[in-house]
Amino acid sequence: MKKVVVGMSGGVDSSVAAVLLKEQGYEVIGLFMRNWDSSINNDFLGNPNLNNNICPQEQDYNDAKAVCDKLGIPLYRVDFIKEYWDDVFTYFLDELKKGRTPNPDIMCNKYIKFDLFVKEAKKLGADFIATGHYAKILNGRLMRSHELNKDQTYFLSQVNQKQLENVLFPLGDIKDKSEVRAIAQKYGLITARKKDSTGICFIGERNFKSFLKNYLPNMKGKIVDIETNKVLGEHNGLMYYTIGQRRGLDIGGSKDKLFVVGKNLKDNILYVCEGENNDYLYSDSAILEDINFNCSERPLECTAKFRYRANDVKIKLEYLENGNILVRYNNVKAVTPGQACVFYDNEFCLGGGIVKEVRKNDKKLWYLL
Repeated sequence: MKKVVVGMSGGVDSSVAAVLLKEQGYEVIGLFMRNWDSSINNDFLGNPNLNNNICPQEQDYNDAKAVCDKLGIPLYRVDFIKEYWDDVFTYFLDELKKGRTPNPDIMCNKYIKFDLFVKEAKKLGADFIATGHYAKILNGRLMRSHELNKDQTYFLSQVNQKQLENVLFPLGDIKDKSEVRAIAQKYGLITARKKDSTGICFIGERNFKSFLKNYLPNMKGKIVDIETNKVLGEHNGLMYYTIGQRRGLDIGGSKDKLFVVGKNLKDNILYVCEGENNDYLYSDSAILEDINFNCSERPLECTAKFRYRANDVKIKLEYLENGNILVRYNNVKAVTPGQACVFYDNEFCLGGGIVKEVRKNDKKLWYLL
């Protein structure tokens, strides 16, 4: 009997992943990761859980334990608090300091779930590892899940081909999230009605502005209309804003809605412009760095997503001598430095890169970092 170590998070998705694997005849072992400690990590401002009788991580562990006990499978526990801080959270803060828009979930998958977790699973004798991600593996290749609305291949774009070996995604063929909850209900699992986790990977919901004050200085500066150069107000710190953002600017008096279109890190200026379709929000190419392919293909044309919930857009790829990639596309809105650009060939996810520079007409946009 093949042994599978499942990443048990204390949520319904990983719970049902364990159920499905057990139904398929695997020997299933649970492994719970604790990656964040609020007291050790100075997580006080913006933390809504400080007055709880039990911290969310411990509650998640208790729920995972209850699920494993119900299913008759063992549960082990491992702490990656230091590693998460060093490899994921430090990256997150460094990117914010640069005024960029990072995605810590992507780096969490790369460095924690499909690296450190795998090493721990092998110590337990794992033939395979499994998670509750909505994704599929076909002949060693990463594919979108059947449930496209929940598909999480975007967050797996920095996981390489080697890391995807001997990985199972039991939820890949699930048709709808309600099906997951129905399975959990059928087995009488405590997580059946548990709310999905949101917020930063392994940290959870936080008041973002207050939370960041724990780690980064709050540097106020001018909000400037990029067309008139008129000062419209004051921002609370460039790290709190991303390109295309409309809410939270606290500026009145404009005829049309104002949108964030750029940042000047040197002078601490946040640029805005009126109208959701203003020309400053659009670009036609970008340079990507930190390239990762999880397959042997090196396409010249494919599609890509620049944000998790965005639609696919057609792109052309030019491979640069320094290892970066220039991608060309047709007038895409709010492409932002620090974001992931994830490549797709129909249902297959090929990998991706991180946006380093955004361009229009072969020139770097001066108002973006």
